[in-house]
Formats: sequence, structure tokens, C-alpha cells
Amino acid sequence: MTRRRIEYWVIPPETDAEFVAHMEQVLDLYQQPYDPDCPVVCMDEQPVQLVKETRPPVAATKARPRRVDYEYERAGTASVFLFSEPLAGWRQATARARRTKADWAVEVAGLLEGRYAECPKVTLVCDNLNTHTKGAFYEVFEPVRARELVRRLEFCYTPKHGSWLNIAENELSAMTRQCLRERRIGDLETLHGEVSAWSSDINGTQRGVDWQMRVDDARCKLKSVYPKIVM
Repeated sequence: MTRRRIEYWVIPPETDAEFVAHMEQVLDLYQQPYDPDCPVVCMDEQPVQLVKETRPPVAATKARPRRVDYEYERAGTASVFLFSEPLAGWRQATARARRTKADWAVEVAGLLEGRYAECPKVTLVCDNLNTHTKGAFYEVFEPVRARELVRRLEFCYTPKHGSWLNIAENELSAMTRQCLRERRIGDLETLHGEVSAWSSDINGTQRGVDWQMRVDDARCKLKSVYPKIVM
């Protein structure tokens, strides 16, 4: 029997006006110059399987690489939250046990009241999950505090099947390759420490984001997404 290779990809829809509208909003936002009073922050999250060793690994020597037993123990799951401010070359990665509305609201509040405490407005690029809502703040904080947070937050949602438009998703992919791949991390505390160390190290090099896609590019390269106008 011949096995055919399958590549999993985010395939955009065809002739979808809603997709186009949200896509162009995001692309137009990325073209705006840096505004310290209203920074653009992208966020995304992903689940992580926690895995414990069943036997202590054998340390590497000059003659042999580090050896790890093939058996392992599943230790539950966790979630990594990643925030990225592309024009500032800054990102923050944290780990939490879950990714509920409350977890998301606490993470965003930490930024609004911390790094961005002096900013009148913050534009947040994220996907349109039911956890990414203004109401989430009211489920966690008292109304006065919730309102203070909400009035300073402006949402810019990526379209369905358009998660590639979120720079934070690209940052998550890089973090997975550079920090988590082929590693066994068995508890939440260790995971949080590792992803936090990764973001601190990358921030130290001041790597910016060179986003190439523009609205004009999308109108040329993604013609099949745009509705056909018949006069």
C-alpha cells in the first residue's frame, strides 16, 4: 500500500467578503507607524502536553550523546499565552494550567496595568474565540476595574481560517521550535520558567518583525478570496 504525504495548512476560503474585510483590517493595522500611546499587541495561545520522565536520563559524555528512556508519563496539559508587540521587538510568554476566559482576562489585565499602564489605548490582535471578549473582564474583576480595562482596549480580530495573519502565531511557532521541541517538561512551573526565559532571551537580541504582506499584495495574490463584482 502506498502512503501519500499530507500537508496540513490553513486554506483561505473563496469569495468570502467577511474574510476579506477582517484580513484588510489587520493588514492595514500592520502598516501603521509606531504609536507609543496606542501600541499594537498581538496575542495567541496554544496547549502543551506535560510529560514526565519515568527514568532519570543518562548524561552526555565525550563518546555518547545524552540518553533518554523511550518510556514517559503524561502529566496533564497546560497552555502557553504569548503576547508580541511587533514594532517594539518585544514578546512575552507565560504558562497557565488552563486557557479559560478568566485566564485570558488576567493575562491581558497584567499587560494593561503593567507594561502599558501609561498608554491611553492598546490595540489587541487576536482570533475571535469566545474567551477573547470584553465580558471576560467582568467575570473576573469588579465592574469599576473591568470598565477601566475595557475602555483602553481595542480589538482587531483575525478572520476564520486566517490565523496566519496573527504575528503572535508566528512567534508561538518559533518558540515551539526553539524552546519546546523534543523536550519533556513535566510540570507547569518548569514550563513557565522555560517559556519566560525564551522570551527574555529573544527580547535581549531586539529581534523585530519584518511583516511583508500589505493590502495591495493581498488584493493581487489572494484574488480568489475577494468576491467577484458584476456590474
